[in-house]
Amino acid sequence: MHRLRLTFAAVSAAVLLGGQLAFVGSVSAGAAPPAAKPSPPQAYPADSLRALAARVGLRVGTAVNMDQLGTNEKYTQITAQQFSSVTAENVMKWAEVEPTRGNYTWEKADQLVAFAKKNKQLVRGHTLLWHNQLPTWLSSDGYTTTLSNDEVKAVLKKHIFEQARHFKGDIWQWDVVNEAFDDNGQPRQTIWYKAWGGTGYIADAFRWAHQADPKALLFYNDYNLEFTGVKSDAVYALVRSLKAQRVPIHGLGFQGHLSTQYGYPDLTNNLERFAALGLKVALTEVDVRTLTKADAVNEPVDALAPYAQESYWSRTLKACLAVRACISFTPWGFGDAYSWVPGVFADPQEGAALIYDEQLNPKGQYDVLQQDLALAAGAPRR
Repeated sequence: MHRLRLTFAAVSAAVLLGGQLAFVGSVSAGAAPPAAKPSPPQAYPADSLRALAARVGLRVGTAVNMDQLGTNEKYTQITAQQFSSVTAENVMKWAEVEPTRGNYTWEKADQLVAFAKKNKQLVRGHTLLWHNQLPTWLSSDGYTTTLSNDEVKAVLKKHIFEQARHFKGDIWQWDVVNEAFDDNGQPRQTIWYKAWGGTGYIADAFRWAHQADPKALLFYNDYNLEFTGVKSDAVYALVRSLKAQRVPIHGLGFQGHLSTQYGYPDLTNNLERFAALGLKVALTEVDVRTLTKADAVNEPVDALAPYAQESYWSRTLKACLAVRACISFTPWGFGDAYSWVPGVFADPQEGAALIYDEQLNPKGQYDVLQQDLALAAGAPRR
């Protein structure tokens, strides 16, 4: 197990001064400090999340809404300045890239990749295989299809090769398979499961993705893995089996969709046990929702709720920092106005899940991440 150790006597102090980060180190009495070489101006502030995270070897990312990127100036600026990796929120999903069979539409996904290159960001590809957001010609619900089993196998292989090859060299991490297990730890009875007669499609998907882009890190991605239980245990058994078969799986994505209604998960323990299998781990879709007013979906009912949210955000980041194999921390978007949460969690109404408010001003949730990274920057990860 690798844990972050903050030894204040052994490191320089990190101090936030006037909104900018300054590092105060010790200089021997009477000794002139070495002459500093001029540095090129940074495109992002020294106290941004991406700059602070870089000091501890961590990528801080965000899911990107392509309807806002490039059209909303403030949204675009925050995306560029605060994050060192970006995830396609929707534009790399199958329904978006191949709405008509055999006709690919890469334009919006290509725009995201170009934006990332311009701003020196890495890209998480999301996702090659999922039972949701499929094109209607393939399946309307992910569980039924008019295609034969052989056709399902053929179109999946073609899709993975087409998409992974299109972005070859541009993707840092691919979410190859997303949410293959239900909340009871049972394999979802999707069109993929039915075509293969079991979970063999998962191994094939990873093999095909690796053949198409050998340099990309390949992840299995799912929610509720943060809690030890039947689902987390089932995925653990799957990954251990894939590793035993020498399937090229490199990482495990913990989505991190949390709620203040429920207790905080034993996240560090689960990050560590998957890392012990020889995997990279990542927090891939973090948000922390709370009960909100029905007529103001991003205004918490309880005035104390934001403090609970800040605690959950802080503990989640610290769990990642405590595990050396945790290579990225990605909120699922950053502005409450563009969050998926209020539309899905409406009974009871939940929201206010992200680190910027509806006007794209930083909330206390942003501040705790900034402070935790500033503190961690004073002590390198082990």
